[in-house]
Amino acid sequence: MPIGRPAPLRRCPGPVARRHFLSAGSLGLGGFWLGDLLRLRAAQAGAASLPSDASVIFVWLPGGPPHLDTYDMKPDAPAEIRGEFRPIRTNVPGIEVCELLPRHAACADRYTLIRSISHEFSDHGGGSKRFLTGRIPREPTGFVNDSPMAGSIVARQLGGRSRGLPAYTALVDAGRSNPDTFAFGGAYLGPSSEPFLVAGDPAEPDFKVMNVSLDEAAARRLADRAALAEGLDRLRRDLDLSGSLVAKDRFDRQALEILTSPAAQAAFDLSREPDAVRDRYGRHRYGQRALLARRLVEAGSRFVTCVLEHPGGRTPKGGFASWDSHAINCHIFEDAKWRLPAYDQAISALVEDLHARGLDRRVLLVVTGEFGRSPRINYQLGTHTRVQQPGREHWPAAMSVLVSGGGLTMGQVVGGTDADGARPRERPLSPNDLWATVYRHLGIDPNATVPDRSGRPMPILPFGQPIAELG
Repeated sequence: MPIGRPAPLRRCPGPVARRHFLSAGSLGLGGFWLGDLLRLRAAQAGAASLPSDASVIFVWLPGGPPHLDTYDMKPDAPAEIRGEFRPIRTNVPGIEVCELLPRHAACADRYTLIRSISHEFSDHGGGSKRFLTGRIPREPTGFVNDSPMAGSIVARQLGGRSRGLPAYTALVDAGRSNPDTFAFGGAYLGPSSEPFLVAGDPAEPDFKVMNVSLDEAAARRLADRAALAEGLDRLRRDLDLSGSLVAKDRFDRQALEILTSPAAQAAFDLSREPDAVRDRYGRHRYGQRALLARRLVEAGSRFVTCVLEHPGGRTPKGGFASWDSHAINCHIFEDAKWRLPAYDQAISALVEDLHARGLDRRVLLVVTGEFGRSPRINYQLGTHTRVQQPGREHWPAAMSVLVSGGGLTMGQVVGGTDADGARPRERPLSPNDLWATVYRHLGIDPNATVPDRSGRPMPILPFGQPIAELG
């Protein structure tokens, strides 16, 4: 829906979980035995593109980060637009970022900023669905997809690169372990294409990944199940003329490999990282989750969504749980002073680490939210502070996206907005152009089709072209 005069605001909580997709047990995935999920995924494998060693880390900033206070600052604009912060120079002449992002400034030659992506959906749900699926959603609100999220497309078309690791993983805060919380659902591709959800705070000493780490009782149950399956093998071979039960055994063995795989256990084990590396990323949710994402793609995961919502610790009085910086939710500049240092540390560490480890050609990093924030600052009574405070509203007409690696051209700015940061002034792009770039990196043909629930062929991406400036 086009942007017009903002309606009177109530408190905007942003994405809200409806139910847990991952059950609390060690062996269940939302009521599925993991072998069932793998069987579904293989049944849909169809005409997948040939696998490659390419992978993606997709950093999702739910709520919508303020582009004018991060990557697209307007220091010459009036005060009610430019805000409190000032830009600083980076190590690339002509590129500036917010003064609260000094680590970004030191590695700008290793990322590119895209400043001219936009769309027309100003609701969190509609904006998330529009951005994450590359399609115009049927409903402008709500987080239940009617088209698959890009990560689900990747999981279906390519699968994983390494046995024992999920093809598509999403790292989220506790209580957010449902694909429909952030429009991560697989829609007509079904649950087999949805992410392996890892909820919790990886900065906590007792952090544990459900459905990977087995406790003693679960291990005994799994051993009993395996022994029973072995005892029935001969009977199955005699009775199963179609081979379907033998196939079931094969998928259950694959599920067992994921649950007991040393590779999976090692990839999820942050204690294997040197303290200096963990410190560089930051001992907070943002940093440790970004580090875990790097470990997963390095080990063989194809697509890792890393949700950076709450940085962890105590929320300051002027802060908020997500990037949804309405004045009713937070004091946008006090929130930024709390949030951006952790963000700066985590993203710059990830960018530098991918390059230092030689992963910058095969791993593409994308950092974005569902939209930007309004150019004009408004003031309202804060829900928590109970005082008048500044904020910015939803603004899909302009936003900034950071990309790094993927063998693409770094150290540049693609596109630009007008003097107020309200709309693209040059090189207007859509989320689909970004996804076309991602799919090209992965070797997926965006013109290929996948069947919907009725068997109709649906294009992976209905429109969009790879961003030529990225190479």
